[in-house]
Amino acid sequence: MSEQMGTNAPKSLGDLVPRQEVKGTVKRLELYGAFVDIGIGQDALLHISQLGKPNVRNVEDVVKPGDEITAYVLKVDKDAGRVALSLVKPPAVTWEDIREGMTLRGTVTRLESYGAFLDVGAERDAMVHVSELSSGFVNSPSDVVKVGDVVEGRVIKVNRKKRQIDMSLKAAEAPTAAQMAAADDDDDSDVPTAMELALRQAMEGELPRRRDRKDRKRDKQRRYEEREEIFARTLRHHSGK
Repeated sequence: MSEQMGTNAPKSLGDLVPRQEVKGTVKRLELYGAFVDIGIGQDALLHISQLGKPNVRNVEDVVKPGDEITAYVLKVDKDAGRVALSLVKPPAVTWEDIREGMTLRGTVTRLESYGAFLDVGAERDAMVHVSELSSGFVNSPSDVVKVGDVVEGRVIKVNRKKRQIDMSLKAAEAPTAAQMAAADDDDDSDVPTAMELALRQAMEGELPRRRDRKDRKRDKQRRYEEREEIFARTLRHHSGK
């Protein structure tokens, strides 16, 4: 427990947060788990299901009284005064952290005919479908990446129920700053000034009145669509700044 007595060691229940690493000493064993002294004045429970090994029948097969262990805070119930621990290191990225559109860096762990799998620090590897590996046609994932490559991609879908993460490596999915600036320049040239709009409306007002109802309706629709397009380009122009 000497390391546990360091300045960064928790001193009370209020110092604990989920995923926090703690060091402690196994005090006693029960059929359902072990109680661990982590230096907060009360023992924390290390349940048999959190011992880091599958199908554990006896807690003493993994830990014994007196063992110094490193564990991770699984849950803190301050109202009940209980702390649950785990020997399994929590993922760097939780399901609550992951959202569509975010960018993650990961390592290619395996390739399949339909895509590649990336370790992004989550509970499960993310999958990049073969169609999302590149903007061009990809015959085989190995043509783009290989196991061990570190790549950066964007999350395009998250299924928390099935614990699935779909990602894309397509660079075209995220326009660069230069591309956005160029788009802004293009929009500047297309957006008419207030005077140009006034002149255009004045000219349209001078059109002969002998047009039939069908022609007037068509012109009205054309002006409406034109205004909507101008408005949309204006919004894109200002939102890009």
